Amino acid sequence: MSKRFNGTPEDRFTTGVWTFGRPGRDPAAAGGGRSRRALAPLTAVLALVAGAGLTGCGQQRDPGVYTVLNSSTDESYHRWDAQAMARCGKQLGVTIEQQSVPAAQVMTKALRMASSKSLPDIVQFDASEMPTFAEAGGLTDLRALGLGTSHVPQGIVNFGSYKGTYYGAARSVNTLALFYNKDVLAEAGLKVPTTWAELRATAAKLTHGKRYGVALSAGGAEDGVFQFTPFMWSNGGDETRLDGPRVVEALDFWKSLLKDGSLSKSTVSWTQADVNDQFMAGNAAMMINGPWQVETLNTKKSLHWGIARIPVPRAGDKSVGPLGGAVLTVPNTGDRAREKEAGRIVACLAGEKEQLTYALNSWMVPADERAAAVWRERVPELDALAGQVAAARSRTAELGAGWSSVSLALQSAFQSALTGESSKTALTRAQQRATSGN
Repeated sequence: MSKRFNGTPEDRFTTGVWTFGRPGRDPAAAGGGRSRRALAPLTAVLALVAGAGLTGCGQQRDPGVYTVLNSSTDESYHRWDAQAMARCGKQLGVTIEQQSVPAAQVMTKALRMASSKSLPDIVQFDASEMPTFAEAGGLTDLRALGLGTSHVPQGIVNFGSYKGTYYGAARSVNTLALFYNKDVLAEAGLKVPTTWAELRATAAKLTHGKRYGVALSAGGAEDGVFQFTPFMWSNGGDETRLDGPRVVEALDFWKSLLKDGSLSKSTVSWTQADVNDQFMAGNAAMMINGPWQVETLNTKKSLHWGIARIPVPRAGDKSVGPLGGAVLTVPNTGDRAREKEAGRIVACLAGEKEQLTYALNSWMVPADERAAAVWRERVPELDALAGQVAAARSRTAELGAGWSSVSLALQSAFQSALTGESSKTALTRAQQRATSGN
């Protein structure tokens, strides 16, 4: 059941089974690829927080009702979350309600609620945005609320941490991989590429007529940055030095695919959803994308696709992709009793059993090692993705809340370099912009 709301975009939200506004993917499913979304700069958030004040309860709350703010506006994700919250609520003896807004509006919504001292008990942030809210003093240490991380890989612990404090519990994570059309590769007698040289040669051979050899997102939004990180990191590049030679080489590799004609010029405007559309339509033989596309891919029965790790610069190199997804956080409201209970709710939602259920529904990889082991057995076709996750990194691990400035700078660099400017010049300007924060 759905109902349209004609207010401003920031006021659109979902509660229970009523959906307001335009449905969209949960960021836990979309990874870093929220369509056409830009991260909020830290300076802007801090300015808003300074005027609002994050702590303190400005309204009386029902002691038996707890609220979760998330971005599960997609009907399937909203339903899965509602079912999980009902199970955990029954187990804990409380009622758990969810309010859902589009992914790009979670931070804005949380800040507006903070300004009126009506923060929800739990906020599910995209992990790349969580450090910004933590930097502003808006989150509670989950370990202090009794949540442990003994069965969570360190990379995923870092994914939910800021400056060593564990603020966000992930239910599932995702990363990028190389998807390929099995029939097209078999017809051409080609193997799945594992190195950059092989990817370039294979993509060139598979480019024919309206079909490009490979598709990826290099659009001016976080989608493109998310897709660039495997090439930057696997080549030894680092977000702390965007104009370094390894980063320049990675962007030059993208440019080589464009020069060969193996990559569409439209890549500078494509989101990850657009890339998937091209692959499903037969306009791309391979694509860089994530598991959130699997449900859609499986709707086309005639499409026989496979998945592999993203090719690396040289044989023997480690393929390092970005960790994507969302984390459950407990806002610092000043009501310690409610925060403690909210911590119990997060522990349930992010527990082994609920993680496995959520991951099997959404095609994500469970964050808990025990749940992930069962998941591998249940979905062996995605085993390569699980291997890619094991080596994946959090985008904010190095720079924390400073990642937003880097992301915006890289987005601009892609647009310039892929439309004619040299990679070195574009990335030098990106480094200057990231350093200045403008």
